Amino acid sequence: MQDWRRTHRCGELRANHIGTVVRLNGWVNSYRGYGQQVFLDLRDRFGITQVVVEATKENPALFQLADGFGREWCLAVEGIVRPRLPGKENPDLITGAIEIEATSIQVLNQCPTPPFEVTEFPGEELAGEDIRLEKRYLDLRRLSLQKTLVLRHTLNRIIREYLSERDFLEVETPLLGKSTPEGARDYLVPSRVHPGSWYALPQSPQLYKQLLMISGYDRYYQIARCLRDEDLRADRQPEFTQLDLEMSFVDQDDVLTMIEGLAQKIFKVCRGVDIALPIRRMSYEEAMLRYGSDKPDTRFGLEISDLSDWAKGTDFRVFKEAIAAGSVVRAIHIAQGASKFSNTDLKPGGKTSEIAVNAGAKGLAWLKYEDNKFLGGIEKFFSADSQAALRDQFGIQNGDLLLLIADKEEVAAQVLGTMRLHLAQVFGLLQGKENSFDLLWLVDFPSFMPDPQGGRYVANHHPFTAPRVADIPLLESDPSKVMARAYDLVINGYEVGGGSIRIHDPAVQAKVFSVLGLTPEQAQEKFGFLLDALKHGAPPHGGIALGLDRWAMILAGTANIRDVIAFPKNQRARDMMTGAPTPVEPKQLKDLGL
Repeated sequence: MQDWRRTHRCGELRANHIGTVVRLNGWVNSYRGYGQQVFLDLRDRFGITQVVVEATKENPALFQLADGFGREWCLAVEGIVRPRLPGKENPDLITGAIEIEATSIQVLNQCPTPPFEVTEFPGEELAGEDIRLEKRYLDLRRLSLQKTLVLRHTLNRIIREYLSERDFLEVETPLLGKSTPEGARDYLVPSRVHPGSWYALPQSPQLYKQLLMISGYDRYYQIARCLRDEDLRADRQPEFTQLDLEMSFVDQDDVLTMIEGLAQKIFKVCRGVDIALPIRRMSYEEAMLRYGSDKPDTRFGLEISDLSDWAKGTDFRVFKEAIAAGSVVRAIHIAQGASKFSNTDLKPGGKTSEIAVNAGAKGLAWLKYEDNKFLGGIEKFFSADSQAALRDQFGIQNGDLLLLIADKEEVAAQVLGTMRLHLAQVFGLLQGKENSFDLLWLVDFPSFMPDPQGGRYVANHHPFTAPRVADIPLLESDPSKVMARAYDLVINGYEVGGGSIRIHDPAVQAKVFSVLGLTPEQAQEKFGFLLDALKHGAPPHGGIALGLDRWAMILAGTANIRDVIAFPKNQRARDMMTGAPTPVEPKQLKDLGL
């Protein structure tokens, strides 16, 4: 073969190409030998084409060569496009009406037997994740992963088109910056030219984008790489990508409306789904009460109900003591749920009870309603009137189940929110909802939360979030009552974005720093450049950051964020392919003064 370069891609040929001499480049997806014929499925990113190599007197060496091919060999194939035999067409392939009768093949590179199957077969489980991550260059050949990364490319393209059409400027911000407290641990980089000093890799471009607004750029965005040294989980990686966006002279509604239009376009182009606008809004307080979560999955019911007033009138000591201590009693009603859980499962030490305990509960109370009466061991503490009130409140029928928690409000929310997600799995409430996308804005957050370590407040979002204007006087008198001008976007129980209107008044910013326990000297040391910039005509501004890894994960229909990242870390934050993190040479450490 004089010229091995392709004339067509593997997903390009159709019936109108029959009789054409073509060259294809790709990998052996599958191999089948039948006597005097060898069938190869040649694959590239664009599709698969069947190649036939026949034993002929004119070219016996070609058949002998093809008979020795293996999976994932890289080939150049030249041949004539011909129709498949009647009845042998493959409707599952876009090239399924034709095949290539090979006249020449060049082996561009061989491949040893792969350690796992690259070709995906319906119903067959993939190899273990660690081996696939170790050989990620092979894993990335899987058609499903390639489709996912194409989807991600489309997502980025839509974002750039949408924002450019609306006068946003794409501006890059530094990767080497100053370490500032933003809630998670920084990745630190030692400076060789300034021994003893360190850069921090960005947790977000938050301060830079605010400075761009102060600089008069009006509308900024960036598809930004960010890094946080925090514990991993299925929807989190140490390095991630976010759409970072900021706007000047706007209020909350302006930012939300802008993002709603973007979301609508993304779902239409990427999934063919129409998203109704405006996206509904729910307060933080309502979400915690009804769903026990600030990122509620509202595709199913099982809402939480408050029973604190009812509990006051019972003789159950656990409930009475909880109410007296300022705690709450809350419950989930599961219609026809009693038969799904044995008493042993619900009692202390049982599986369901342990789920509640692991989520923070001291214990789980429960009531079954069977044969027109409550059962569960605690029903004897409830009068006939109390039981009737309980039946009326929930419309309880035979076969129903109540799960109850008595604890501090935040603990009750956490426990029942966890239990609610567990129940959705048990009852298969999300089956058939793979193409259902429920979008929700969460608004009206508290500005500050008590530090778990005690003694001070921490910012609920970040310290640059503007408080509600009417609440500014409370910064000095009662910070716990200050509400933030913040908003989170939630899709199917995932927080996929968060933002706020920012503080543009340096006096208000100084007060917020004070609430967070920073002295004027500490605030100046950490954020002096920002405080100084705010004094130079800072406009009202606000923005948002959307987690593109999670967006892609939801659009692709997977629950594992590693499926939508080309080269992810595993659950121990290790790159299985390169081995990173790894030790370095002593000389490198010496150069850095370490």
